[in-house]
Amino acid sequence: MYINIHTHNAPGHGVWALQNRRESEPLESATGLYSMGIHPWYIDPVHWEKQLELLRLRSRIPGVLAIGETGLDKACETPFPLQKQLFAAQVEWANTIGKPLVIHCVRAWDDVLALLENAKNTVPVIFHGFAKNQQLAHRIISAGYYISLGKSLQHTRTQQVLASLPPDRFFLETDDADLSVETVYDRAAKALSIDHNSLVLQIQQNAETVFGTVIQL
Repeated sequence: MYINIHTHNAPGHGVWALQNRRESEPLESATGLYSMGIHPWYIDPVHWEKQLELLRLRSRIPGVLAIGETGLDKACETPFPLQKQLFAAQVEWANTIGKPLVIHCVRAWDDVLALLENAKNTVPVIFHGFAKNQQLAHRIISAGYYISLGKSLQHTRTQQVLASLPPDRFFLETDDADLSVETVYDRAAKALSIDHNSLVLQIQQNAETVFGTVIQL
């Protein structure tokens, strides 16, 4: 069973996937598994309180397993103080309901890590779409968090980052890329110099640690 920790598409056969949805988007299936959050790109400067209220209502659905993607993005037009306010609120909410966080971060790593620390976060945190360097990767891992990699595994630098990570601290994903999760697993197995089945089992164990027995669904 493949684990696709972050995708915007419905999973194929034999894939356990967290489909990402914004708080205002319909869930495709009552039996699906989802992450749900207020992405920094889509914060409404006027109606953000309604967005947060809707998230708190809909994220209680059992099939919503994680809060996110949420985070900070210094490359988008949303005012940064408002991003921080909504991110802090979602971290607090995730801790209130005991669900992991899926993090989007662009040029704001210090801010994200500081906010998580200041919030005394206790739920698992997955930084999705990681494509940075080993130093930052190990800073995230040292804080007790997870890294998810996807399309960037086509690059040698990201393959080297993956090879340097503890095996119990990473996930794989497709995000919105036009590639299969099998292709991502193939690239990761090659980077790690391990067989495909060993990689599948390792990521299943990682998912069980974060999400419990629900990954058997």
